[in-house]
Amino acid sequence: MKKIFVLSLIGIFLFAGLSLAQSVERIGHVDLSRAFDEYQKTKDFDKALEKKGDVKQEQRETLVKDIRKMRDEVELMNENARKKKEADIESKIHTLQEFDQDAKAELTKERDDMVRDILQEMNTVIQEYGKSEGYSIILNDRVLLYGQDKMDITDEIIKLLNDSYKK
Repeated sequence: MKKIFVLSLIGIFLFAGLSLAQSVERIGHVDLSRAFDEYQKTKDFDKALEKKGDVKQEQRETLVKDIRKMRDEVELMNENARKKKEADIESKIHTLQEFDQDAKAELTKERDDMVRDILQEMNTVIQEYGKSEGYSIILNDRVLLYGQDKMDITDEIIKLLNDSYKK
């Protein structure tokens, strides 16, 4: 009785394995990090974000110079003027701190929005590629422990992304 049960289980697993193997036609994997980094839209956006960061840094340096200038002027003033100037300096320092926080938050939000948009685009391109090329499964390389090089479709995805971005 046990032998029949064991043989039945083996038969079920073999049949299930065969049917699964028949339903999975093609499997591929994508290195999302590399695709993201090599996507021209990412490169262009990084350059634009860097320019905005440089502008914010110049604005910050102007505020810092003003504070330093005010501190130098304080030493030459009498007691009443010094107290007023020190209050102005504290106000400028507070303004500088708020500027730093706002600039960081603005640039971070812009970067996060860009990353989200690009990842959505990549997901759409990968899904369309998978459907058009007959893939059953396309994996992210981060969950992949091993994959043959012939299953890596990263280059094709990068090419599709960059071709669609140029248009």
